[in-house]
Amino acid sequence: MIGPDLPPPDVPLSVDAWASRWPTGAEKMELWDGVIVCYGEFDERDVEIAQRTYPGRRIVLTDDGMIEIHPAGA
Repeated sequence: MIGPDLPPPDVPLSVDAWASRWPTGAEKMELWDGVIVCYGEFDERDVEIAQRTYPGRRIVLTDDGMIEIHPAGA
């Protein structure tokens, strides 16, 4: 598990949560053929955040911890 969980909505963010959770924890973001690629060390908690941010899109956590945000579909 990388970094702390996000705090509840009524609690301020810590520097550790801000620096490790998606999207503020992304080291770099690029757009490749319509796919957003977020570089960093993310986990399933970040995938859940991205799914809420981009409903209907397919969120992929790569083997090396990056997040890809694809159009809907297979």
